[in-house]
Amino acid sequence: MPKMKTKSGAKKRFRVRPGGTVKRGQAFKRHILTKKSTKVKRHHRGTLTVRETEMGRMAQMLPCRGL
Repeated sequence: MPKMKTKSGAKKRFRVRPGGTVKRGQAFKRHILTKKSTKVKRHHRGTLTVRETEMGRMAQMLPCRGL
């Protein structure tokens, strides 16, 4: 059998924390920021945790990460 490969886009966008949760960045904060309010831009700072319903998809994309 061939080796299971990690999705290269997923390994750039997600980090697995020691507790088994997955850290991700916030969307909609990279460009076209002039029309967005300061409050929206402020709330898009930082990182978020991937929801429990998406963890099966994360385990498929990151098979060797212990999910």
